[in-house]
Amino acid sequence: MRFFPFLLLLVGLVSCTSNNSKNFTSVDIEPIFIDSLSIRAIEPLDENRVWFAANKGIVGLIDDKQPKLATIKYEDSLLHFRSIAATDSAAFVLSIANPAVLYKIGFNGTEATNIQEVYTESGETVFYDSMKFWNNKEGIAMGDPVDDCLSVLVTRDGGNTWQKLSCDKLPKVEKGEAAFAASNSNISLYKDQVWIVTGGKQARVFHSKNKGKDWEVFNTPIVQGKAMTGIYSVDFFDAKTGVIFGGDWDKKEFNEGNKAITKDGGKTWSLLSNGKGPGYRSSVKFVPGTKGNDLVAVGSPGISYSNDQGETWQELSKEGFYAVEFVNDSIAFASGSNKIAKLIFR
Repeated sequence: MRFFPFLLLLVGLVSCTSNNSKNFTSVDIEPIFIDSLSIRAIEPLDENRVWFAANKGIVGLIDDKQPKLATIKYEDSLLHFRSIAATDSAAFVLSIANPAVLYKIGFNGTEATNIQEVYTESGETVFYDSMKFWNNKEGIAMGDPVDDCLSVLVTRDGGNTWQKLSCDKLPKVEKGEAAFAASNSNISLYKDQVWIVTGGKQARVFHSKNKGKDWEVFNTPIVQGKAMTGIYSVDFFDAKTGVIFGGDWDKKEFNEGNKAITKDGGKTWSLLSNGKGPGYRSSVKFVPGTKGNDLVAVGSPGISYSNDQGETWQELSKEGFYAVEFVNDSIAFASGSNKIAKLIFR
């Protein structure tokens, strides 16, 4: 009996230290860039600098609220960019539609040094959605099907050249299955792995364990069957735990079958807070430093937060955004219609 109080103290200590939630109750929204642009792709460098890509051919770096902008034309056309990624020495932007053009923007740590066209693809059904890099040499981009598979580009040389995977290397898509260029978050990477999500007639997760060399595909319980239903965003905390979020763009308040979690690397998915919590959201992220407990999801209806892996949610703001990217455990950047903001969670 003399040891019982000590055991209680030990249990209490373990219980407290195992809860890694930040328990946010509010978010401060600090505008850092305002312009008449649709900004769906951002890539933070640190707490004060963030790359972005937008429509009207605009690509920029916001440096402590000071924008450094470039307008990129392809022939006489102003391109619409919805994908962006960065390495230590460059940023990459990819336009959505015919032609899809991928540019490498040299970066010396302070400013852009040159802009180089590194990939171009033409065709009536060409449409690219998202892009990420595993490291400074290897990256991946994905887009809607052109034949009977997703469009997947890979680079192994730091983005100087890109190769499109042939359909015999990829799972076949179902009729009416595609992806959404809503937030540059159709792709999630963890170590050598990659997960790609789709929507429309089918809402599925495509997975490669070896940087795009071999692929498999998994079904999900996310709402599907119509052009604007499905998975809009994916994020993985580690090799096993990941979340997907989306819904029905035409019925943004609908909160059934729009968010799910996996604990086995994407093979199986369980719905989260079904019929409760937020409806449509276009971007979801695990909060860094919370060991996969906390989530933030943004969309045009507002900003939502969970401290229990999506079982319950609270609305932190009704201000709408398309995309969110964290810098650390309490600061993120978010982009939306005509704006980029720094989000400070408290």
